[in-house]
Amino acid sequence: MFGQSNSPRFRSALAGTLGIGLVFGLAACGGSDDSDDDSNTAAQSIDCAQFSSFGDLKGKTVSVYTGIVTPEDKAYKDSYKPFEQCTGVTIKYEGDKSFETQILVRAKAGNPPDLAIVPQPGLLQQLVATGKAVEAPAEVAANVDKFWDKNWKEYATVNGKFYGAPSGASVKSLVWYSPSEFKDAGYAVPTTLDELKTLTDKMVADKKKPWCAGISSGEATGWPLTDWHEDMMLRLSGPETFDKWVKHEIPFNGPESSAALDAVGGYLKNPAYVNGGLGDVKSIATTTFQDAGLPILEGTCSLHRQASFYAANFPKGTKVAEDGDVFAFYLPGKTATDKPVLGGGEFNVAFADRPEVKAFQTYLSTDTWANIKAKASQGWVSANKKLDPNNLSNPIDKLAATILLDPNTVFRFDGSDQMPAAVGSNAYWKQTTSWITGQDTKTTVDNIEKAWPK
Repeated sequence: MFGQSNSPRFRSALAGTLGIGLVFGLAACGGSDDSDDDSNTAAQSIDCAQFSSFGDLKGKTVSVYTGIVTPEDKAYKDSYKPFEQCTGVTIKYEGDKSFETQILVRAKAGNPPDLAIVPQPGLLQQLVATGKAVEAPAEVAANVDKFWDKNWKEYATVNGKFYGAPSGASVKSLVWYSPSEFKDAGYAVPTTLDELKTLTDKMVADKKKPWCAGISSGEATGWPLTDWHEDMMLRLSGPETFDKWVKHEIPFNGPESSAALDAVGGYLKNPAYVNGGLGDVKSIATTTFQDAGLPILEGTCSLHRQASFYAANFPKGTKVAEDGDVFAFYLPGKTATDKPVLGGGEFNVAFADRPEVKAFQTYLSTDTWANIKAKASQGWVSANKKLDPNNLSNPIDKLAATILLDPNTVFRFDGSDQMPAAVGSNAYWKQTTSWITGQDTKTTVDNIEKAWPK
């Protein structure tokens, strides 16, 4: 799970794994059972003429390699069936929990799959560096230009060449809360960072410890803090500065980064604010990220910043909805009109340019596939602009999709996922863990800056 690159591998695999629980944990939300292939994806009609330019593909096979395994793989396989029926191509799907290590091994050995679902830009760049990845066909590039924000295309572009359409996406900029607590106490969902601070102080005045947090995650301990930090960096300094920081065009220990970490400390290092239901400030380091938001259900915590996939951590039977036991709101920007969003996602990268592979890539880059996949899935959304949120069967997926598809949203891929492994999945995790247990901000950012490859 913690292969060669940054936290994305972990978080993307995590999102997939947790998506399994979401099917059951959100049963009260009216999620659909995708076991009936005929009624869901297989029988859906699509325009088969779009594949005619690729020639006669009947009897051909395309291999797909991914870290998405049973049972979450079923929705993918079902979503491929309309393409198979149109073209006569057989899609050979292989899920492997060791994907992020093995895909590099296979590429370097000259034995890559036809297509891989790659969970982060850093790994995509490493695969391109092997010389085995092939540029996406013109049809895919055109679809990505049409259906996605331009930033998504940039994440799959290396040295001016575009390699893959986005697949799924996740939203990290969320705060989990109890709708009933907000209603009973008269709390309003904040629309600015100042309102979030005012709400937090109101909760303290009401004799509550408003925030709960946990960063323990085995070898990946610390990653939730990097998300917190990146969210604040994006909000306080803006997307352009965020991009420069991620690319190390400005130093990691510059004033922007320090201010963002101090802003996180304003919440997580404040003993009056944390760690609701779990302990003191230092307990954040020893509390698992899986357990960190559960005190909301017990009423000992009111707010928990975590990604959309966190829904699956609540016990089976928990109603995750705007009128349920727990739900989430968008972590606001500096103003009510600012909409910075930190997130993650995957990309479809090919290692062969045969006509059947190009045709399949093209299918995966359409709004048609995004909507078919949405109907077949739980815990999955796409940033495809033509995704219909009504095709998503549970409220948290709809919330994530609504945020991603908002024309005012400025999306940025998780920063540590784009940084060199020595930083993103090593120094950044370790140093922020030391920070939450007492290390000062300057020492923390200086140590991370020193870890940056020369």
